[in-house]
Amino acid sequence: MAPRTHHRLRLTGIAVAMVLGLIACQADTGSAHPHMGHADTTSFSQEMDQSMQAMTKAMAGSSMTGDPDHDFAAMMVPHHQAAIAMAKAVLEHGKDPVLRRLAQEIIVTQQQEIAVMEGRLSAKSASPPKRSLPGTPSGAQHRSSTDPAGPDIPISGQDRVYTSDQTSNTVSVINPATNRLLGVIRLGDPVPGSLSPLYKNQLLVHGGGFSPDHRTLATVSVGSNSVTLIDTATNKVKGVVYIGRSPHEAFFTPDGKELWATVRGENYVSVIDPVRMREKRRVTTANGPGMVLFRPDGKYAFIPSSFTPELDVVDTETYRVVARVPQASPFSPNLAVSRDGTEVWFTLKDSGKTQIMSTRPPFRILSTIDSGPITNHVALVDNSAGKFAYVTVGGENVIKVYRRGNSPSLVATVPTGDLPHGIWGSGDGTRVYVGLENQDAVVAVDTLKNKVIATIPVGQQPQQLLYVPRAVPRGPGNVNLQPLGVAGKAGHLTLSPPKGSGEHAHATVSVNALDALDLLQIAATGLKPGRNYTLWLTEKRTAPFGRKQALTMFTANAAGAQIGQAVGLLREVLTPPKSATSAPDQRYLVITPAGSRTAVAVQDQFQPMPPPESPSPEPAPAAGGS
Repeated sequence: MAPRTHHRLRLTGIAVAMVLGLIACQADTGSAHPHMGHADTTSFSQEMDQSMQAMTKAMAGSSMTGDPDHDFAAMMVPHHQAAIAMAKAVLEHGKDPVLRRLAQEIIVTQQQEIAVMEGRLSAKSASPPKRSLPGTPSGAQHRSSTDPAGPDIPISGQDRVYTSDQTSNTVSVINPATNRLLGVIRLGDPVPGSLSPLYKNQLLVHGGGFSPDHRTLATVSVGSNSVTLIDTATNKVKGVVYIGRSPHEAFFTPDGKELWATVRGENYVSVIDPVRMREKRRVTTANGPGMVLFRPDGKYAFIPSSFTPELDVVDTETYRVVARVPQASPFSPNLAVSRDGTEVWFTLKDSGKTQIMSTRPPFRILSTIDSGPITNHVALVDNSAGKFAYVTVGGENVIKVYRRGNSPSLVATVPTGDLPHGIWGSGDGTRVYVGLENQDAVVAVDTLKNKVIATIPVGQQPQQLLYVPRAVPRGPGNVNLQPLGVAGKAGHLTLSPPKGSGEHAHATVSVNALDALDLLQIAATGLKPGRNYTLWLTEKRTAPFGRKQALTMFTANAAGAQIGQAVGLLREVLTPPKSATSAPDQRYLVITPAGSRTAVAVQDQFQPMPPPESPSPEPAPAAGGS
């Protein structure tokens, strides 16, 4: 590239910086903000100056090759990065709604353009060009729909682990560098307050995804039919989008332009504009779409069903279903796409199976694994030891680790704790984090040793779990977080077969505080498929059990497992603070087949209710909205 062209591009970048600086100045000097402090103005000026200096340094240091295509992309990437940084500074300090919207659009469009230019640079630097999929830029093979930033990002204090806590209606925030809970983002109230006709917040916080730039978290609330967009740097709610009945999961397209949310209570996927924060269209699928993820090149979306034995493949350009792949059973809650974009793993909670499918037409099933009862979520991990799939098996309280390949093989089983559910891998593949639904905790697992290295308390009944590398660009990232509070009040216990009964039933139970009431959740396995069972509250652990009170009834699924719930005044009588022998009001849990007095499982231990956890010496104020 000629020196004059180089100079012209540098001037263009500085001009963009000056224009955005003038935008922010106009926003700061408006009459609506007479109390704008000098410190804010100074901070903004420093951020703008740093952006310009970084851009000038990067552009001056770009290696010119004489190839106009290469040199243009190499120069424009730092130019766009500076524009994004300055636009973010405007969003943090400016107030003018029109200019803030312009800044948001700058961020979205320039991130997309950076991705294109980086992809072309990767394609040009590769010799010969490598393509993981036909029509995919070779740079895309280093990206993943489940980790858009790509692999090999070392674990740091900038990373965050998030859990969607269904009962406490919170999002728990963990620093993986220290494996500590920083606090929670409170999206709603616990029962019974959340059942009021005047209730306005979120209910049954359950699913989630994150944007390719790792700056936006999308949290799905099943009961309030909503997707909440959260700024990962500030833990503030940016907005809420209300969609159809009982949404389940959501994820951003690889280019960040759209957010797709599965509306499991109906038969479509809601396609959301994340900038304007509104639904733009619907994609019709089989009834009960459970989750959506994308091939790394963005061409196809993969959507399994929770009610219909069918996984739909959608062309993202036409928004049409192009393939309907049979599932081994109807209930699929989760899936993962490999980094190289060649295979999809999806779980089947009702039958205890995991299936592997090709991402290329005709999208055939490659393998089916009997993973175990209450098979929940799956994470695909690439590290120095190879390529693996980590599957949470709630009925066995383990993660099963499979080596991926033509014939997937089980290589490890990792005990986790009660009812493992959500799972996600770190940016470098050296860890997975797992939410324990019936233990109100998250465990960190070293994937090179396949060993639990930390247990972290979180909100009540964590569901989806996300690991987001570099979610916090700077600072401690704990602003606007609240302490765990009442969500830390929980009891946990187990049930086992009576001695000599010959039964095989086992269960884990969590008893969570809901203000004046308590929510009991039981996850039982070792039952007879299709048979009905009753969970009883009894006076004694042994037959004839004394006075009995039925709490809930459930039917065992095809894998001989099931999850049931009951609400009442249960925590104190089931998990007293003292030993059972000194607690005259102590009660016990017993499972019998419906219509039978013979127990298949009885409560065999309990843990006293712990005090609330305090995530920080000085709890931060509540998360705000904008």
